[in-house]
Amino acid sequence: MRFDRLVMSDLSDSGRQVVLDLHPELTVVTGLSDVERAGLVNEFIGSLGPSRPGVHVELRSDEGRRFAIYRPATGAHRVIDVDGRIDVTEDFTDGPNGIDLLARAGVDERAARRILCIDAEDLAGQAADTERIHRLATIDPEVLWPAAADVVRNGEQLEQVAAEVGGCVEDAAVIASIEERHDHFERTQAESEHVRRVTFLIAGIAALLTFPLVRLVGDLIVIPLATIAAIAVVASFVTWRRSERARRAESEALEVAGATSYLGFHLQRVNSLLGSDLGRQRFLAAAQAHRDALARWRDLVDEIPAEWALDRRRAVEAASFATTQTRSFSAGGTTTGRAAEATAALVERLEELRRVGPISECFPALLDEPFADMADADLSTVLEALGHAARQQQIVVLTGDERIETWAQAETITGGLAVRELQPMTQHS
Repeated sequence: MRFDRLVMSDLSDSGRQVVLDLHPELTVVTGLSDVERAGLVNEFIGSLGPSRPGVHVELRSDEGRRFAIYRPATGAHRVIDVDGRIDVTEDFTDGPNGIDLLARAGVDERAARRILCIDAEDLAGQAADTERIHRLATIDPEVLWPAAADVVRNGEQLEQVAAEVGGCVEDAAVIASIEERHDHFERTQAESEHVRRVTFLIAGIAALLTFPLVRLVGDLIVIPLATIAAIAVVASFVTWRRSERARRAESEALEVAGATSYLGFHLQRVNSLLGSDLGRQRFLAAAQAHRDALARWRDLVDEIPAEWALDRRRAVEAASFATTQTRSFSAGGTTTGRAAEATAALVERLEELRRVGPISECFPALLDEPFADMADADLSTVLEALGHAARQQQIVVLTGDERIETWAQAETITGGLAVRELQPMTQHS
């Protein structure tokens, strides 16, 4: 949805009006005080709501259809399809509330004000997400986005394989754990058996040699032979304890899987769910590929979820652009990291406005002096990013900042924005 024109009429008999023609991408309304900005925000949002007598608005839908909403002080309010020249009021009427475009998107005026209006406090309030986005923006995009895509792709493949073999994603970790612990148990058991055979052999030889050596050497020979036998017994006991620990570790993993023995596990989980060694190997291979992709991703970004990053890719790219621009201005030491942070926070909010309500309606953004107290170099960077963002959706900047006005006046030559001042005029009958 985009505003084409907003007309605010005095409800008295003076016939005075304020007409605001809006650029389809970016409109900068200048020379506004705090009170004037707040009032204009109310008029914009009220024009979409159920009752705003004297406020008329011309809109363009996402599909390109043009509508005019007339709300005279007296008489019926109407919605006209401009291109078809027909009355379509019933299509926009929300029961007893009358014409209500906000209700069609599943929001009321209070929620619309919170969603559509963006000020400096709103941008500052998104510090946690902004910090994450700023971190992502510092990473080479040629490395970052393929790594994120690998995590998502391998995760989806794991889910698909799990569904095909009749298991679930969580089974992979349990199966891998049991496999690993059972392999460890088998190794330690084999080692234990080998040690026990060797130690029993040593102890047996020592016992057989005791009597003949006592007769040949004397009673003192018993001491070293007994020591050898004792060492053999201790070694056998130590390996047995190690085997028992491995067996208990396997049992703990089996309990998680709901089995009481390794054979029971295979019968219950592998044979019944996976059906075959091939299915089991596919499952474990998919799980390993997902773990590897996740490890590569976490090496880059630590604990930021890949899905979260991909959902905010536009914000990350905007922040990366702002960071690059800030560096280009920083030779004189006049910039801070605020430009990248503000850009990331702004783009994040704009993304929300592109998918409002159950029908994912795209709404215009109303920026109410969001860059107050920003350094000149930072402001220049953010405004350039704002111009790029306006190509995706309509943005209306309400400001009293002369720096923004100067920038906007210079940019009008590109045709990508319009500068407006509110001037009441008298409507002649």
